[in-house]
Amino acid sequence: MNKNEFVAAVADNKSLTKLDLSKASVSIIIDAVLETIESALKKGDEVRLVGFGNFYVSKREASKGRNPRTGEEIDIESSRMPKFRAGKQLKEIVNSVKS
Repeated sequence: MNKNEFVAAVADNKSLTKLDLSKASVSIIIDAVLETIESALKKGDEVRLVGFGNFYVSKREASKGRNPRTGEEIDIESSRMPKFRAGKQLKEIVNSVKS
């Protein structure tokens, strides 16, 4: 599902049809939510959405690696990686789907 499909699905959600929001309005709201999560992670904060999951930042230490083409050893700088840990309720919903 790409962003446009996601916006359309949210706009068509039964609980939002009462609000009569346009797809453009829903897109603005989704962008605001994502920007808020990005801003919190940039500051090093964790975003906890009970039942859904946690967005957090993990620190990766500097390390040595190899260039796959040349085999040359390279230095990999330390970095901060955004991560997501699914909550119990989300895991249960995903695992309740029959293949």
